[in-house]
Amino acid sequence: MEALNALVTAGHDVAAVITQPDRPKGRGNKLAFPEVKTRALELGLPVYQPASVKDATFLELLQQYAPDVIVVVAYGRILPESVLMLPRYGCINVHGSLLPAYRGAAPIQRAVLDGCAETGVTIMQMDTGMDTGAMLLQGSLPITSEDTTGTMFDKLARLGGELLVTALQGLEAGNIQPTPQDESQATYAARILKEDEVIDWQQPAETIFCQIRGLAPAPGAYTIWNGQRLKIWKSRVVQRDTGLVPGTIAEVGKDSLLVQTGQGCLELLELQPAGKKAMPARAFCNGGSVKTGSRFGACNG
Repeated sequence: MEALNALVTAGHDVAAVITQPDRPKGRGNKLAFPEVKTRALELGLPVYQPASVKDATFLELLQQYAPDVIVVVAYGRILPESVLMLPRYGCINVHGSLLPAYRGAAPIQRAVLDGCAETGVTIMQMDTGMDTGAMLLQGSLPITSEDTTGTMFDKLARLGGELLVTALQGLEAGNIQPTPQDESQATYAARILKEDEVIDWQQPAETIFCQIRGLAPAPGAYTIWNGQRLKIWKSRVVQRDTGLVPGTIAEVGKDSLLVQTGQGCLELLELQPAGKKAMPARAFCNGGSVKTGSRFGACNG
């Protein structure tokens, strides 16, 4: 949506917006608009939601618009060559990483999960590969210890909108040159799987800390407590080893729980028991069942 806002603000003629079909959302499974559709309708723009980008009718629609450029942001589908070759300036993608690092479905999540000190946005010309096209422009941002995937997504969306406008101006003026990616430096950001959500207390505290931040605000990292999932939303690394088995609660403080990991301790600050809302550690401990020596995992010990 930030990219759409940036294009409109910069005075570009946005002919139409193409997005995914409406999907069921929430407990009632009611059909919900994609966010960009809502914004496009507010702007009075035509919106199309094809079931398949390979459909001949969809290609005919694009041909009728005869676009100078097609801008793609987190569309989630691979465009066929017939679409890629249609616009005068090609299809331009706003990708949430410093390519060639983190090609693929989850570049922002993986950068936070991996504990990267920075990430960024690459404006690239699309080709038939997975994020393999020539780069037009890049911009970087630091990832702080306070950042989550959610906060980085917002920051990178704003940066992406700014870079997109600059790149389009450069293309039109002929003063921006595509730069091929260095294939030897390419890495892949695989989509988040169910197993990525499970906390392994044998891992170092820093690794788990990054996992919690990388999976916030969704789907969340979790452990097992009293036979049910317990999501952990906020934590802090403590450089201390208690000698306890990883996953063991070393201390129950006023506002936090201190848990031993495979290396160092993790201070848990915000948790969410199954079927409840997220809560501070103090509220979680008020039930009285949380005691020093208890263990997270398959059993509470």
